[in-house]
Formats: sequence, structure tokens, C-alpha cells
Amino acid sequence: MIILGIDTSCDDTGVGIVRDGLVIANVVASQTALHQQYGGVMPEQASREHLEVIDYVLEQALEQAKIKLSAVDVVAATYGPGLVGTLLVGLSYAKTLAWGLEKPFIPVHHLEGHIASCASSDLQPPFLCLIASGGHTSLFNVKDWGHYQELGRTLDDAAGEAFDKVARLLGLGFPGGPALSKAAEQGNDSAYIFPIALKGQEGFDFSFSGLKTAVAQLLQKTPNATIHDVAASFEKTVVESLIVVTKRAAQMTGHRHLVVAGGVAANQRLRQRFKDIGLITHFPPLSLATDNGAMIALAAQFHMEHNPNYWQIDASPYLPLDTSLRSSASS
Repeated sequence: MIILGIDTSCDDTGVGIVRDGLVIANVVASQTALHQQYGGVMPEQASREHLEVIDYVLEQALEQAKIKLSAVDVVAATYGPGLVGTLLVGLSYAKTLAWGLEKPFIPVHHLEGHIASCASSDLQPPFLCLIASGGHTSLFNVKDWGHYQELGRTLDDAAGEAFDKVARLLGLGFPGGPALSKAAEQGNDSAYIFPIALKGQEGFDFSFSGLKTAVAQLLQKTPNATIHDVAASFEKTVVESLIVVTKRAAQMTGHRHLVVAGGVAANQRLRQRFKDIGLITHFPPLSLATDNGAMIALAAQFHMEHNPNYWQIDASPYLPLDTSLRSSASS
């Protein structure tokens, strides 16, 4: 079974190919250079860039996989959540491919793609999954593939969004996550003490806007603060915030296995700390941590057995991930 997956949920054009559960191609065209001048993603520009490069990205993926397009058995694409214009590019393109090839089309929830990025023979539900990225910070009880219970989510900024905003405060540019983490490598993470929001809560939600404000106030009151120390202290606080909530959820669910996915899962401090919290922790390969098409193909394989009619599915920018995914897709 060869599945081709497409993701255009935001500013990366991703096409991946999976054969029998193994990734054989994963090509991503980044738009970072395009959006740097704006300090953030411009939706209209992002949609146009997807249209410009998607043919080329597909060609590169087929070449990497060493197959012809006619060998593809299933076409999958992200249908939400994300920017509605960019979602429509990939969704329409994938439907057209599937229709022309006379192959099944599978729409995939973007967050399910992140969960599936860690799929392997060593990982089977049930397990706990933390997704931390630029647009999402959520904690899921994965009861089975295709059956997800959201335990908590960020009440404001996502973790990756907070990285970008604090990086901007520190003059580190866009995207901020990699630049801030690099600066943090040279800093003292105990130089400044920032608050961990919702630390005493009984639930499993996250909050990072107050942390961003605390950094802004520090920089205002202490203009000579060392960028490296601020970055390290901020990064440490974000990671500890994620750990506090995740450990509480693990105790409640009794799960021993934890998946940490999404762009923030590429952060080396986070990876190291989560290895030390007493859970069997699974991370995606770095190439599958950020948005990509291969994770969409991996997720699509879990929906093949249902063989529903998915052709009427449209882009859904605010799509929740829950147990209604299959039923809503087939209606």
C-alpha cells in the first residue's frame, strides 16, 4: 500500500509518501524567507506560494521515493485546522490527483498527523500525546487510532507562538523558536525566575501569554538583561510548564507511554527533560516534528478500513480533534 500525503495547513508545502507504514519520501518547501520580512505568516502570500511550488514538491517526493505517480494507491491531505486559503490549495490538489488516478481520497486532521508521526510497531494505543507547536498546544488521551479525547489545551498562546513572540522581544527575528533555542544554549537558565501558569490547577490546560508578558516586563525594567540568560530562563519555564501538566495527566490516565509531537518537539532541552520524567517517551524524527506530508500519509493508513465517501469534505480551519472525526468525514 502506497499512500501519498499532502500538508498545506500553514506556511510549509509538504508532500510525503509512505509504503506499508514506512516513510519513503518526505519533501517540504519552507516559506520562512518569504514571511521573515513581515515577522509572521501572511495568509494570502502563503496560499499563492503553495500554488507556485506544489507541483515541484510532488515531483521531488516521487523522485525521492523512486516511484511513478501511477504507483500511488491512496491520496491524503490535511483538511483542518489551519489557514483556510492554504488548506484549500492542498485539499483541492489532492482531490484532483485522486480523481485523476481513480484512487481513494482520505482527508486527515492536522493534529492526527502529528500523533501519527511517531507511529511504529513499538507504539500502540492507548497512550498520552502532547502536541506542542506554533499553532497548537494540546494534550490528548489516545484511546485508539482515530479515537482521541482532548484532556487540555492552551487557553491563549501556543508554546511555539510564545517562542516566536519572545524571540521578537529579544530581537532574534522570525521564526523565533530555533533562534531562541540557539541563544539559550549559551545562557544561564536560572538567571531569571518566570512564573509557571496554572501550576496549581486540577485540570490539564496550558497558558503562555503571561510568561510572554513577564519577559516583556523584565526587559523593560532591566534593559541590560543578557539575551542568552533571558532565552535560557524562558525556555526552561516553557518546558517545565509542559512537564507539570503532562505528568499530572499521566498519573490520572495511568498511561506509561507518552508521545511528544509538533514543532516544539524538535527542541533539544524539551527532548532531554521529557526523557527524565519516568514515562516511556516517544518523539518523532526531527524531519517529522514540524509540518510535513509524510505524517498525513501515516495518519491516513488508520482510516483505510472504513472506506467512507470523503469527496464532499471541505477545508475546516477550526476543526477539533475528537472521536467524531470519522463520522464527520463520512457524512
